Amino acid sequence: MPDTQLTTIDPAEVERFSRMAQEWWNPNGKFKPLHKFNPVRLGYIRDHVAEHFGRDPRASKPLEGLRFLDIGCGGGLLCEPMSRLGAEIVGADASALNIEVAKLHAAESGLTIDYRAETAEALADQGERFDVILNMEVVEHVADIDLFISKCAEMLKPGGIMFVATINRTLKAWGLAIIGAEYVLRWLPKGTHDFKKLVRPEELEGSLTSKGLFIKDRTGVTYNPLMDRWQRSRDMDVNYMVLAEKPRE
Repeated sequence: MPDTQLTTIDPAEVERFSRMAQEWWNPNGKFKPLHKFNPVRLGYIRDHVAEHFGRDPRASKPLEGLRFLDIGCGGGLLCEPMSRLGAEIVGADASALNIEVAKLHAAESGLTIDYRAETAEALADQGERFDVILNMEVVEHVADIDLFISKCAEMLKPGGIMFVATINRTLKAWGLAIIGAEYVLRWLPKGTHDFKKLVRPEELEGSLTSKGLFIKDRTGVTYNPLMDRWQRSRDMDVNYMVLAEKPRE
C-alpha cells in the first residue's frame, strides 16, 4: 500500500496558482514571463529529444511515437506545442482549475491531450511510464523535492530522459527573479517564489543522481533586455535547466 502521508503537494502553492488559472493563455497577463520563456524551453526540449531518440528536429512531427509527461503543466503552455510536434502527452497538475483551463484551450485548438488533475505520486502509483518527462518550473513549488524527483524518476522508462527547469538559490536570483521580477518590474505576482524553496544545481543534480539517473546536459537561461528574449547561457546563477537520463536496462 502506498504511504498516503507522503505528499509532494504544497497546498498554499496550489491555491496560489489556482487563483490565477484564467490567466494562463493571456500572453500579456500574469504568466507573461512564461510565454516569453517558452521559445527557449521548447527549442531545448525539441533539440535534445531529437538527438537522444535519433530524430530530425526539423521534421514536422519529430516527437511522434514518444510518450511525454508534463508534470505541473499549469494551463498547458508546453503540452500544446509538444502535441503539435507529434508527442503523445499527459499533462498533470495538482490544481483542478488549471486542468480545466488546459482542457478547454486544447479543445478550442483541436488538440488531443490527456490532462489529469493528479500528483506525481498518484501517477507513479498507477504504474504510468514515459519516454520523456518535462519537469519545468515545478521543483521550487513542491513540498518535498526529493520525493517528487523520486516519483518522477520511477515513471521514466529505461533510456528515457527528464528535463528540469528551475531557479538557483543565490543572491543574484533573489535580486533578479524575486525583487526585480515580482516587486520592481511586476512580471510576476508578489510571492510567486519563496527564496528558501529555490534549488541550487548541485542539490538538484544530487537528487537526480541519487535516484539512479545521470546528468546529460545543463544550461543557464538569461534574459536579454535589448532583444526582449530569453536565451541559453553558461550563467546558471538565476534560471537554469538540467537534462537527466535513466540508464537502459
